[in-house]
Amino acid sequence: MKKILFVCMIMACVQLSLGQKYAYIDSDYILNNMPSYVEAQAELNRLSLNWQKEIESKFAEIDAMYRKYQQDAILLPEDAKVKRQEEIIAAENAAKELQKKRFGTDGDLYKKREELVKPIQDRVFTAIEEYAKERAYAFVFDKAGDMTIVYADAKFDINDEILAKLGIVANAQH
Repeated sequence: MKKILFVCMIMACVQLSLGQKYAYIDSDYILNNMPSYVEAQAELNRLSLNWQKEIESKFAEIDAMYRKYQQDAILLPEDAKVKRQEEIIAAENAAKELQKKRFGTDGDLYKKREELVKPIQDRVFTAIEEYAKERAYAFVFDKAGDMTIVYADAKFDINDEILAKLGIVANAQH
């Protein structure tokens, strides 16, 4: 609903200002043509895979502890059962905490993404803003986002100009 309202407001503004210029970009295309972004994404993927393996290993250990407990439970005295159950629960809580630490909303992956990708995105958005001001564009839309653009005339595509402003020669097709 918010998207529809946003699109309607944009269209109303465009209707009121027919003399204004507009253009569009594809932020995915721009970012994927930036070697620094591609390297940052590769680093994030590598870290994510390593951390995921670490967490899966912890849960596999917990599973082994539980299976061993089930095998031994018949022969264990009650206090030993309780101790083992507490150990399993503690290990499971520690694994869940590690998972949250690595992949939570303020986790290590989020922080690393902020560290590696945000400066690149800021650089792109600054270049877009500068380019739009230089060319007197009233609006620059991003067709890669959630906003759906049903049709976009290629003459308003400024992706390659933004890449050139960033000092990058495009190599991907869009």
